[in-house]
Amino acid sequence: MTLSFLSPARALPALALVALMGGTALTSLPTPLMAAGAPQGGYVDLVAKVAPAVVYIEVAKAAEPTVQGNLPEGFPLDEFMRRFGMPMPGQMPGQPGGEAPVMHGVGTGFIISADGQIVTNAHVVEGVDSVKVTLADGRSLDGKVLGTDSATDLALVKIEADKDLPTVSFGDSRALKVGQDVVAIGNPFGLGNSVTSGIVSALGRDINSGPFDNYIQTDAAINKGNSGGPLFNTEGEVVGINTAIFSPSGGSVGIGFAVPSETASQVVAALADGGKVERGFLGVQIQPVTEDIAAALGFEAPKGVLISDVTADSPAARAGLARGDIVLSVDGQAVTSPRDLTRIIATDTPGAKVALNLLRAGKAVDATVELGARPEQPA
Repeated sequence: MTLSFLSPARALPALALVALMGGTALTSLPTPLMAAGAPQGGYVDLVAKVAPAVVYIEVAKAAEPTVQGNLPEGFPLDEFMRRFGMPMPGQMPGQPGGEAPVMHGVGTGFIISADGQIVTNAHVVEGVDSVKVTLADGRSLDGKVLGTDSATDLALVKIEADKDLPTVSFGDSRALKVGQDVVAIGNPFGLGNSVTSGIVSALGRDINSGPFDNYIQTDAAINKGNSGGPLFNTEGEVVGINTAIFSPSGGSVGIGFAVPSETASQVVAALADGGKVERGFLGVQIQPVTEDIAAALGFEAPKGVLISDVTADSPAARAGLARGDIVLSVDGQAVTSPRDLTRIIATDTPGAKVALNLLRAGKAVDATVELGARPEQPA
């Protein structure tokens, strides 16, 4: 599996989780997947409406200085250098005539405001030296990264144009149903804007990429280079941002994942406002309610989340939460797993007050907590 320099990957049994960043040579491309249940006449009108707002993103970053002509650890060697113009041995930084190599990558984005705000993935633009955005009409403009959020792999880029730009808007991902038609537009393998269609395969997927996993799974063909591209419903609304795929080869096998617009719209608004995302913080350690714990409490099945510890002088401690409490809901939203509680709390802002329904020593208890600010954690 060949990965570009910004493409994180996690080893999984028989598969790899691949961020969809581009930058590979064109060898063999996977066979496109056929859409299920496409409307008569296809998606011609939909694509004509939304495609002008989808953009092609190219990034560049100078490689870190190397010692004694050695490439960075884990960097692909001869074949990569031949294909992408990297310096060959004898021309490495620190050697006579050597220059620091520049690494390139490609991705996708979409315009959400007429003045040039563009949504893409954080892994496309985070830490790069330059961003170039190519519009659907062929114009290329320099982009400025306004902010990134590694926890959700989202970023906001700004371009300056001499006239209003075409835009698309977020829809409500909460209204999605499994089996519903969706359309993806992106820049697979650097080919330029390409359209694929499919269905919503699953909702609420946890792929172990971070604490806020809540992905839309789709069989619409998406590949490296589609990173940051929009996933549309049939109304032309953005319901997801294409971010990752499961693949044994790096190409589409019909299992792709998109950040839901419910999450993206909140993160993007925060990035536009101050360049970073502030998240609510409760201050507890939590674990699932096991079958044994559920049986001991008289539950027919496990439910809620067990508080295993409370951090001293935290919002939870000040609100009187205690070890052994079981959180059943937050602001009326049922909590069935630790991931649910983490995501619900994190989507609120510091200073927000949330109502918790608890079970304490077999008795129902209500508590109100004023959230603190979530400490920054490594991506």
